[in-house]
Amino acid sequence: MMIFPANCWHDWRDTVDKKLLDILVCPLCKGPLLFNKAAQELICKVDRLAYPIRDDIPVMLEEEARRLEADEEI
Repeated sequence: MMIFPANCWHDWRDTVDKKLLDILVCPLCKGPLLFNKAAQELICKVDRLAYPIRDDIPVMLEEEARRLEADEEI
């Protein structure tokens, strides 16, 4: 089970430009995303997917996302 310190999870909306936040959602369910700063991932709780951020660019492709383990805390 992966446990992340509480302070490494941030609401993605607190750290990014408002215009980007208005359009950046999970491409599958269109739900909000959480930002895991330590792992450089955007997390969709509903679909349990972690989208990577590479070179400061979110990669919002399902085939690039990491499926979260059942016991992995969000």
